[in-house]
Amino acid sequence: MTRRKPATAQKTEGSGAKDVSLHRTVALVGLMGAGKTSVGQVLARRLSAPFADSDHEIERAAGLSVPEIFARFGEGYFRDGERRVIARLLDGAPLILATGGGAYVEEETRRIIRDRAIVVWLRVDLDTLFERVRGRAGRPLLANDDPKGTLARLAQSRAPSYGTADLIVDGRSGERHEAAAARILKALRAHDATASPETRILDDPAPAARTL
Repeated sequence: MTRRKPATAQKTEGSGAKDVSLHRTVALVGLMGAGKTSVGQVLARRLSAPFADSDHEIERAAGLSVPEIFARFGEGYFRDGERRVIARLLDGAPLILATGGGAYVEEETRRIIRDRAIVVWLRVDLDTLFERVRGRAGRPLLANDDPKGTLARLAQSRAPSYGTADLIVDGRSGERHEAAAARILKALRAHDATASPETRILDDPAPAARTL
């Protein structure tokens, strides 16, 4: 099947990794506040690759914000739309895709992502996550009297799904997005060092032997 660039994916600009191109889509998964969008944009620039955020694409398609979709139609409706949008984005040229926190937990959406992308869990500790999201609008699942407790329960319940990711990269409190993106790129290169040519993620002339 001829792969095409998704029409709404953002083309990133900036200093790419020299002579490196993306052969497979990289999907970033993890909880809200993990930095998937910010780190993903940096990673896309490093690879001179397109970038898309599934939540932003859902909002664009619906003409509503994520909280508005939850409030008007409920989470089930949102997850159905999310699955369709992610499938569309993955049916295009390789890109860096930041997914919503609950996307990879949904069984059918997880299957679609795993079939068409290399999955990276950006894992961040609870205190750091909560510090990043506390008091910020646009988090309908945390709109209650115990947002940290809710976030803790989400972390516990979603960890088994996130744990099926191909690669796990830990985010660190206070670090720059560039540092997290660099460690993801290092993990991708380490994966490719032992992968068969048809399953490699990057076209990278750098030496194959690397350690994390």
